[in-house]
Amino acid sequence: MKPGLRSLALPFLAIALAGSSLRADEGMWTFDNVPAKKMLAKYGFAPDQKWLDHLRLSVVRFPGGTGSFVSKDGLVLTNHHVGRGSIQQVSDKDHDFVKNGFYAATREQEVKVPGLILYTLTDLLNVTDRVNASVKKGATDKEALKDRDAEHGRIVDELQKKTGLHCEQVNLYQGGEYWVYSFKKHDDVRLVFAPEEQIAFFGGDPDNFTFPRHDIDFSIFRVYENGKPYTPPAHLQWTSGGLKAGDLTFVAGHPGSTARLQTHAQMLFARDTSSPTQLKGLARRIKVLEEYAAKGPENARQVNTQIFGLQNSQKAIIGYWSGLKDKEAMVRIEKAEKELRAKVDASSDLAYAKEAWAKIEAAEAVQKAMYKDLTYVNTRGSSLLGSALTLVRMPVEAAKPDDKRLPEFKDARLAAVKMQMGVKRPYFQELEIAQFTDGLKEAEEQLGANHPFVKAMLGGKSPEAVAKAAVEGSTLSDPAARKMLMEGGQKAIDASTDPMVLLAKKLDPIGRQLRRDQDEKVNAVLEEQGGRIARARFATYGKESYPDATFTLRLTYGDVRSYGANGTLMQPFTTLAGLYDRAWGWGPTAERGAWALPPKWVEHQKDVDMSTPLDFVHALDIIGGNSGSPVVDKKGELVGLIFDGNIESLPGRYFYDEKVNRAVSVDARVIQEALKKVYGAGTLADELAGK
Repeated sequence: MKPGLRSLALPFLAIALAGSSLRADEGMWTFDNVPAKKMLAKYGFAPDQKWLDHLRLSVVRFPGGTGSFVSKDGLVLTNHHVGRGSIQQVSDKDHDFVKNGFYAATREQEVKVPGLILYTLTDLLNVTDRVNASVKKGATDKEALKDRDAEHGRIVDELQKKTGLHCEQVNLYQGGEYWVYSFKKHDDVRLVFAPEEQIAFFGGDPDNFTFPRHDIDFSIFRVYENGKPYTPPAHLQWTSGGLKAGDLTFVAGHPGSTARLQTHAQMLFARDTSSPTQLKGLARRIKVLEEYAAKGPENARQVNTQIFGLQNSQKAIIGYWSGLKDKEAMVRIEKAEKELRAKVDASSDLAYAKEAWAKIEAAEAVQKAMYKDLTYVNTRGSSLLGSALTLVRMPVEAAKPDDKRLPEFKDARLAAVKMQMGVKRPYFQELEIAQFTDGLKEAEEQLGANHPFVKAMLGGKSPEAVAKAAVEGSTLSDPAARKMLMEGGQKAIDASTDPMVLLAKKLDPIGRQLRRDQDEKVNAVLEEQGGRIARARFATYGKESYPDATFTLRLTYGDVRSYGANGTLMQPFTTLAGLYDRAWGWGPTAERGAWALPPKWVEHQKDVDMSTPLDFVHALDIIGGNSGSPVVDKKGELVGLIFDGNIESLPGRYFYDEKVNRAVSVDARVIQEALKKVYGAGTLADELAGK
């Protein structure tokens, strides 16, 4: 990034507080509040309700990402890196589909992914008035949070029973609005196609979050229902012409988390405490996995997907953190906050928000004091201990009224928890021991040998000894063993001698108390007071803004546009010629083969059209979670697939800069070219094209 570019960024908060219209194409808009007038004024086009509904019903939510229906027979398109965990799950030591790719030439060859569930958003209901009306007069922050959560949960239960859909509580604008989103659930999902990891993540970590890029980052699944391919109510038509520079694009997806509406105090906590702690933990976990991978090819196969995910998170958080360390931007954010506080102080109608900022600052001080416990009192490193803790808590929570339970055990989520406990997943005992050992070591180093959690877990023994004995003695890697304990209820848990269950029993009371303290002293304050600030902002400036990202469905838009970097202009499109040029320029061994081409791409070099557009950049507002989101044009046709943002976009977690923030997408045309010319998957290409 060129010096000075970031200093030109005007944060979203400043825009909202200034009361002016949002500039450029900033915003992750909910489907109930699309800025149609703004689009129409700038581009001469705005989607109507029919267009919006068709797009919404074509989109599916993946774990951690997004996808879309792209055929009448239930084909779903997403990124390779979004589907990678599922591709890894159906691989084994003799069939490494992540490394070598996968293609089901017939529907009989499509492989079901155990436990993979996709969701389509069918209905959105604003329940803010009812939820707020449930708060008793004079309630404390803790009581208000409890009242709202209980009422919100009751509405979810009512709708779920009435509709048979999967319903979820959704909080927007830091608690300024409450919604219920209802979903069609798809639990029979099968892998159809995945390219080789090397072409999907061409350039590896050195190219990650950069542009120009040459990644063909896609994978294809199919949804089934009652044993037959599912016919979705809507699916996206493949582009008939493709894009060019300057064309308007739209993206519908699930951006994971932004913090543009947080207070200055919350941002300082992230800058000084949570971000550096997260980065320290990520570096440690990556080191453990890399040491394990170095033991041999099979070890590497087992953990490469985990390493990929952790390195991606590491690079993203470093970018987010850079925004918080931008002194000029933080000064502007603080100034904008003071302007709103002054308006609140001057208005008797807004008296409810006068103390909100001070209370949030005090809550963040409490959270800072608790943060080591919040970070290290957990099941880090052990999937078995995580399962054991769920099993220990399940009968206790099930015996309570729904509104008294921990969130993950409420009726709306309990069926999914039980289903996941019965899913058979890849399990490697040596890896489990290595990760659990390091998790216990980290807790001992950070919390001290006399901390209640450390004493309960280690009992005076070494982390190595405890991890080895617990992992080797546990049967919880077997879904049948988990099912037996789950169905046996409290009696089975009380009688269990499984070492992981015994450790979970020790952890449970410590973890519960920590959660209670966090909910009462931190979360309740942040939600109640954040909601008051949001209501004051609505009252002062109107609802011209969008809420922070919460992994709920959003619409973003912007044109295909270059940007300035490194003393030049970045090209809007890359091509297959650029892919081969980059491979030739670096050679097959540079940076551990980051730019090596898979054999099929070498073999079919003469067959592909080198002018085929490969990746492109467009000026719209995304963040992690948007991966796999469909890119459509004004006709609503699929023209691409989001897979990344440039490095300059990462501070966008806290503020948006139209000069350099760019989304990076795979062009739909290269997917067709690859399927037909490289993979011999013409039948699949035709289905995508609607033939």
